[in-house]
Amino acid sequence: MDARWWQWRDRTLVLQLKLQPRASREKLGDPLEDRLKVYVNAPPVDGAANQRLVRLLAKRCGVPRSGVRITAGAKAREKTVEIDAPRQLPPPLDTCDPG
Repeated sequence: MDARWWQWRDRTLVLQLKLQPRASREKLGDPLEDRLKVYVNAPPVDGAANQRLVRLLAKRCGVPRSGVRITAGAKAREKTVEIDAPRQLPPPLDTCDPG
């Protein structure tokens, strides 16, 4: 499995994402070559899509929204996101085994 779209820094999971705003449903998609596709139904206006992304990742990983940070690409579709100490890893994040 090619793991270029994720890495661990201590207890923080760092993800390389490609965001698809205005999707029909919100979900974690399939890994592309070097990014994980994520779908949100909010438009990319006034940070709405980023807010939905943070909410989706926080809920799926069992962390508070404050535990999810967009560290690069806040105004782009390609983003770097950090999740502090995720309590659960739903598919496809379950492949992100910290070893």
